Amino acid sequence: MKLWKLCWPVLLSIAIPLWVSQSVYTEGYPPGYFNFPPQYTAKELPGFNLPIFIGLAIFCFAFTLFLICPKWFGFRGEKPEIMPISHKSLPWWFWLGLIMMSFFWWLMWSHSTAFGELVYWSFTPLWWGFILVLDGIVYKRNNGISLLSSKLKLMGIAYIVSIVGWAYFEFYDYFVLGNWYYPQAYDAPWPHWLLVIEFFITYGTITVVFFEWFSLFKTFPKLPARYKNGPKMNIPGNVLLLIGAILVVCMVMWPFPFFWVVWIGPFAILSGTLVNCKIDNTFLQIAHKGDWSNGVLMGLASLFNGFVWEFWNYGSTHLGIDTPTNPNYWDYNIPYVDAVYLFSDMPLLGYFGYIPFGVLVCQTFLWFGSVCGFKTNIELTPIPNTANSTLSK
Repeated sequence: MKLWKLCWPVLLSIAIPLWVSQSVYTEGYPPGYFNFPPQYTAKELPGFNLPIFIGLAIFCFAFTLFLICPKWFGFRGEKPEIMPISHKSLPWWFWLGLIMMSFFWWLMWSHSTAFGELVYWSFTPLWWGFILVLDGIVYKRNNGISLLSSKLKLMGIAYIVSIVGWAYFEFYDYFVLGNWYYPQAYDAPWPHWLLVIEFFITYGTITVVFFEWFSLFKTFPKLPARYKNGPKMNIPGNVLLLIGAILVVCMVMWPFPFFWVVWIGPFAILSGTLVNCKIDNTFLQIAHKGDWSNGVLMGLASLFNGFVWEFWNYGSTHLGIDTPTNPNYWDYNIPYVDAVYLFSDMPLLGYFGYIPFGVLVCQTFLWFGSVCGFKTNIELTPIPNTANSTLSK
């Protein structure tokens, strides 16, 4: 019974777009639905809209104030946890990751074919190098405890969940007519089946790298302490499910004004499912304890990683070299607010979409853990330094 209670809302979240599109499109599906990776399919994108841009900018500014000054929004915070002083050195995988990251960064941006077709595969090992670097920093700061050193199996599971989870999100992208798309995907010198495999291999890095950022933020105890003892917001699970379902219907019917639902709709449905099943998650932590810390840190993990993502993605194509060698390169077609850029193809306000996306990735992982029966705790407990019992905040 509990398994069905977990699964039916997610199955419904897949069925609703398919059902509604039958009445929206003469072919029964959005254009380009059967093409993978997704391509941009809208015939005419709405242009820049100043009132919408200003309204969204005000909201983003207010949210930035919340992140910077949570006390202004009713957060009392709490005393930060005490971390043991770490005398650990950077582990060997940090240096391996640094070498991998540096080499494949150069390879991707240089478009060099000195190593044959390896340049077309450079995006994924670049990110694995970055993951190893982040984990090595966590290991050093956390007195020898990191995700890869203590939760390797869980990271392997996170890799698999990430592949399935991002495929689910790509499914939604078709119904907003390609808010993000991959214009260079078919320039790779591969058969289509190999291109699909390469994309799925790349998807596996998303959840893993977010968890690494989350773990890194946790090594600064003052950061999560700022977002505790805040307002308690108790939203019933059925309300979240209803909101999510309505938004998804609107997204399919009016993909331009509701383009943002591509993240918020699934987020509401997954969160409502977890709440109804009484599975510990961000919403229950907020409702019961006013603890917003995990949700905020996951959002920040996604945001910080988004800057790196967009930076590397932009450089892989916009360095004056005409030969496309990054099939994973993505571009955006975002209506109304497509203006103001920071070293990327993502418009400035679009970066704020990374924040709910980070929480959505976490909720997805919790949902898979409940369905498949694996532990989802990624919290790291540092080992006290017995050689030196001095503690620091």
